[in-house]
Amino acid sequence: MNEQSVFPEDLPDRARVVHAAQAGGPEVLVATESALPEPGPHQVLVETAAVGVNFIETYQRSGVYPTQYPFTPGTEASGRVLAVGEAVESLSPGQRVTTMEADTGTYASHFLVDAGKAMPVPDEVTDEQAAALPLQGITAHYLMNSTYRVSPGETVLTHAGAGGVGQLLTQLLKAKGARVITTCSTEEKAQIAQAAGADYVLGYENFADRVREITKGEGVAAVFDGVGRDTYLGSLDSLAIRGTFVLFGGASGQVPPLDPQDLNRRGGLYLTRPATHWYLRNAEERSWRYAELFDSLTKGDLKLSIGAAYPLDEAGRAHDDLENRRTTGKLVLTA
Repeated sequence: MNEQSVFPEDLPDRARVVHAAQAGGPEVLVATESALPEPGPHQVLVETAAVGVNFIETYQRSGVYPTQYPFTPGTEASGRVLAVGEAVESLSPGQRVTTMEADTGTYASHFLVDAGKAMPVPDEVTDEQAAALPLQGITAHYLMNSTYRVSPGETVLTHAGAGGVGQLLTQLLKAKGARVITTCSTEEKAQIAQAAGADYVLGYENFADRVREITKGEGVAAVFDGVGRDTYLGSLDSLAIRGTFVLFGGASGQVPPLDPQDLNRRGGLYLTRPATHWYLRNAEERSWRYAELFDSLTKGDLKLSIGAAYPLDEAGRAHDDLENRRTTGKLVLTA
């Protein structure tokens, strides 16, 4: 690829974009048209095929998280490269790609992304799968391979086993040979967690006592906790001596400050609070994680649960269904 921008002659003039002019409920998401974005140096222009919908976007839309309006949600999507900016050598027009790190909102017919953050999609992977995988898949991958490197035969505890990250994490852990204990809030969710391969599915009440029973008093090597405030004490009580508490979210609220001596008293425990951007620091790390996820997907070790697909113009309905828990699995928009 040369150092000049590559623009096909048949590019459209306009893009379809969903945005919120102000904070509010799902009804503030409105489809409109805008000028087609133009890739700058190191960027590519992607024609959107499918968009991953994530809960953080409901917080941004509603104003819970500070956001500048008008606001176009989304960072996760798949599609086909239409044009490349200067100095792009890794991608060419026509290639299928996916990303969770778009530079412009992906609730749109076209979006821009840094070429180094757009990953080629294997032919065996559908557009919807490619849009549904990155954010939750990368999270599951770094948790078990980098934050705490799980070894075959180890027993670990994951919370919210029926959730998006929980299902993927359980499947990847089982493929690695780990024993998985997970928690769920309802019988329906317990069945989903069991289908993902969990060895034990517990309710949240007194789960630490049950973990101790299952492990014959030893505790687990690591806890992967995205729930936070409501589970952290039980998570600590579930750990073996020198176990690792991986706190990667706060769905129930943030964990209050911890006294380091409490970690000492409980057995010299380790505590870490990771975030995705610390685990996608360069091209090699990004390529490794995506390659292993795609490999697991194509081999059948990993199955994605796509709960529903909505037309791009119905993004508001997708948000409404997500906030009111009317669906299970990942939601996607199709452009």
